[in-house]
Amino acid sequence: MSINTANTPDGLGVLLYNGETIVIFAQGVVMTLGTSQNQGLEGRRTGTIYLTSHRIIFMPDPGDWLKSFEIPFNNMQDVNLNQPIFGANYLCGVATAVQGGQMHGEVPWRMTFNRGGCIEFGQSLLQAVDRAARMRPENAPPAYSPPVGDFYSAPPAYYQPSPDQGPNGFNPTTDSFPDQPNPSRVFMSSAPPPYPGIGPERGPHPTEELHVAGQFEAPPAYSGGETAEGLRRRGN
Repeated sequence: MSINTANTPDGLGVLLYNGETIVIFAQGVVMTLGTSQNQGLEGRRTGTIYLTSHRIIFMPDPGDWLKSFEIPFNNMQDVNLNQPIFGANYLCGVATAVQGGQMHGEVPWRMTFNRGGCIEFGQSLLQAVDRAARMRPENAPPAYSPPVGDFYSAPPAYYQPSPDQGPNGFNPTTDSFPDQPNPSRVFMSSAPPPYPGIGPERGPHPTEELHVAGQFEAPPAYSGGETAEGLRRRGN
């Protein structure tokens, strides 16, 4: 898991790795982050969720110091889809820190869907987590590397699900999620994902064919005592 690394500097655009694709896009999602070692992170936020070929990315509505919260499939534990008799369906689980990320320890999380689709999203996420576990390499994934440098307007294929192609395909039903993200807010870095994904392999797109949207530096990690609260106070 990592914070404020899956977004453009203005906090409005989602930032993909080169080769990553968006599978499900859902708005009106409520993400509740529980108590953890990361001060200032706890709380309930409403925003947008992206299920990609490599992770989930939650982006709160504008105005929050938290711009993005991402969890690779291999860093999810105890993911459960709950359907209580009374109350809304919800997803819950635990996110664990990635080596080189900006987080510490574990963060419990819970998601509900104001516009519906929790069951379908949950089934897709459970499938992704299971598939990622079976495809996990024997060696641990490399240290997390947040995007640095140029980022580009993503070509349309990067926010459209790929067709299932063979045993590694991942093409869940998306009938409950007819909307697609605004193309003007989908960007990609020049770097490929630093950890394994699921679905058909998609090689990096030649960046020389794309318009450079801007340059940025990822926010500094808050290791060495700096906390999420410290980042919030500094306006990052």
